Amino acid sequence: MQIRHAVVLGAALSLIASCVSRQSGTELYQSQDWISDGVFTQGVEGPAVNRDGVLFAVNFARQGTIGQVSGQGKAGLYLSLPQGSTGNGIRFDAQDTMYIADYTGHNVLKVTPDKTVSVLAHNPKMYQPNDLAISDKGILYASDPDWQNNKGQLWRISPDGQTQLLRADMGTTNGIEVSPDNRILYVNESVQRRIWAFELDEQGFIGDPELFYEFNDHGLDGMRCDENGNLYVARYGAGEVVILSPKGQLLRKVALKGQYPTNIAFGGKQGKQVFVTMQKRGAIETFTSEYAGRSFNRHTL
Repeated sequence: MQIRHAVVLGAALSLIASCVSRQSGTELYQSQDWISDGVFTQGVEGPAVNRDGVLFAVNFARQGTIGQVSGQGKAGLYLSLPQGSTGNGIRFDAQDTMYIADYTGHNVLKVTPDKTVSVLAHNPKMYQPNDLAISDKGILYASDPDWQNNKGQLWRISPDGQTQLLRADMGTTNGIEVSPDNRILYVNESVQRRIWAFELDEQGFIGDPELFYEFNDHGLDGMRCDENGNLYVARYGAGEVVILSPKGQLLRKVALKGQYPTNIAFGGKQGKQVFVTMQKRGAIETFTSEYAGRSFNRHTL
């Protein structure tokens, strides 16, 4: 399989070790606290930004909640999930509907802008939906790890809630993302430290996997693409976000304050602010990228 993307000036990016944005004077790739320790639980995960620029993450103050963050140090309760449900990954569609991977309820939940919560998808064969990705057509993809047995699955969920098992017998599937051109689905395996690339057809079904990148140490968690197709990977235990080019070349390592990043989202006025949820700290860090997130333009139309 050949992975096709727009040309990226990755070499230029990798040469800049510490640079400053000429437009804003903001130092790039330098992490700082956005939400301080203990505001969220150690289960903080699933950052996602809606069309209004509000950041959301799971497990604000206690498990089973969704928190909203309107600015630095400004976090509050958005809603409590139904009894028995605990969120992990969050995604928004173009209509600002929120989707939540509910790993304890074995569901994918749907939350409308008026905060009505319903079950979009449930399949008894799911282990525990962990993270979500969404295509521009509104097709969801869910990683589904079985941590006890170091294996996992990959699901496709149509907008009407129909589920299709795309692949079984993978490693511990975790971070997941769709490329900006909607032609590649990236899926990582945390314990095995591998990232796979699947070519997507017009209906959002996958082809054979190609090994995209493999690490020698530490775990892998959430992933997001920027507008140029570079893949940002939370390196659990390594205290960093790694940026990979669409060709699988290591462009940069962004050092974080904490050691256990769980997931990533893009936001801010230009879509270039990166938010990173930090397990054990119960906090959210942030840094500025040169490029906007893949979904920024879609969410701000």
